[in-house]
Amino acid sequence: MIVNIAHNLADRRLNNSELDNLDDQQLQINLWLEKVAKEQDKQAFAQLFKWFAPRIRGHGLQRFKQEAMAMELVQETMLLVWRKAPMFNAEKGKASTWIYTVMRNQCFDMLRKKQSRKEDSISEDLWPMIEEQEAAQEGDHFQKRLLLSHLNSLPLQQKQVVEAIYLQEMTQQELAVHLDVPLGTVKSRLRLAIAKLKSKLEAEND
Repeated sequence: MIVNIAHNLADRRLNNSELDNLDDQQLQINLWLEKVAKEQDKQAFAQLFKWFAPRIRGHGLQRFKQEAMAMELVQETMLLVWRKAPMFNAEKGKASTWIYTVMRNQCFDMLRKKQSRKEDSISEDLWPMIEEQEAAQEGDHFQKRLLLSHLNSLPLQQKQVVEAIYLQEMTQQELAVHLDVPLGTVKSRLRLAIAKLKSKLEAEND
């Protein structure tokens, strides 16, 4: 939470202190955005890109610590600026504030996707281990009993998610609807279950 507060303060400084003293520049930014909105003016957009790209990149480097993702944030943010420019209302705020809001929303989306990919990679790491271990054992009955013995060690809610997704082949979305819980809850239970199963399997292999 402290980190989020620090980022929010940084965002506000980015929106306010840096540009408040650039009245002429701010008027120019508003004009560029209005031209993009009304005329799809590519030259005006190029000027917006030139002005905001290094600032968005810097923000992305702070959040992601990766050049590739920082540049992806630049590209995706400015693409959204081009598409959504007609939604900007100069009477409700500065163009720079609006663009930085687009940037923050895109950044949050990328962070969520990054976390989701991390959860998927944990799953991909675990299940090949199970397949390899099962192939090395003798007899289908023993293999199934081995897997089920690990599942039975999980808390009920986590066991329910693993069985549904990997034994009953339900999707996470289908399971969320079936259990009447948010999709994020299913993902969280699966992540915890997989971490516990992976720990047990690795301990057996040592």
